[in-house]
Amino acid sequence: MSHDHHHHAAEGNLKVAFLLNLGFTILEFAAGVWTNSVAIQSDAIHDAGDCFALGLAWYLQRLSQKTANPKFTYGYRRLSSLGALITGVVLLCGLGFVVGESVSRLANPQEVKAPAVVVVAVVGLLFNGAAAWRLRGGESLNEKVASWHLLEDTLGWAAVLLGGLVMSVWDVPILDPLLALGIAVFVLWNVFRNLRKVALVFLQAAPAGFDAAAFDRELAALPHVVGAHHTHTWTLDGESHVFSTHLVVTCDCGREDVLKLKRRVHELLRGHHFLHASIEVEFEGEDCAAGSEPC
Repeated sequence: MSHDHHHHAAEGNLKVAFLLNLGFTILEFAAGVWTNSVAIQSDAIHDAGDCFALGLAWYLQRLSQKTANPKFTYGYRRLSSLGALITGVVLLCGLGFVVGESVSRLANPQEVKAPAVVVVAVVGLLFNGAAAWRLRGGESLNEKVASWHLLEDTLGWAAVLLGGLVMSVWDVPILDPLLALGIAVFVLWNVFRNLRKVALVFLQAAPAGFDAAAFDRELAALPHVVGAHHTHTWTLDGESHVFSTHLVVTCDCGREDVLKLKRRVHELLRGHHFLHASIEVEFEGEDCAAGSEPC
């Protein structure tokens, strides 16, 4: 129930963030032409990519709530992570454009209407700040990637505001592309950092914070357990995890002992957000079904 509630909340948060970003992007394109600011024009392109990515992330988050079926036996939860991946890739493409435009302006600085830049920056802070606030504390990778970008946009507009205030006093047009480059580098770092987390999901890495080797040792310390092997764990979307293991038990282990062991393993997994756990029990000396070696 709590997972379903969270996924619905994530969908609503992404919807609001998308609509706020869309409204501001339209204003920003017009403002970039009005102020002749490459920082604003570049960020408008960046925000247009954000709009596409946020809209797709919202749609995929909604699809991820569909229940399991014979074809997708774990459901559609991984679509949420796919939304995060697409968001990150789109932003990388946008950043390439920002860097190219900024380098071009460094070679040929142009005058910027600084007072107008200040006005646009204040509006940008309000829109992006509201969207970032809406996505704060999101648990899904989809929300986390989107919230980082929106937070970075907010910080970027703070930098643009600072540049506009400086250029209102001193004539330093080169500051505009320098700020754009600085923002691009900052965004790039965080995009790569978040895309790494998404990649780990698709590569079926163990969930963050879960040590499978240490858990094997914990299992081996249980009554009647000789050891554990073929322990596998992965995450569907960064939140819902899957676990499987082979427990090797002593030959005197009875049915009730096996049932107690399984319950104990589930208790140990509790709190780690495991959606599903498969526990296979083998007796000492029995050949492992997953390999030719004795267990």
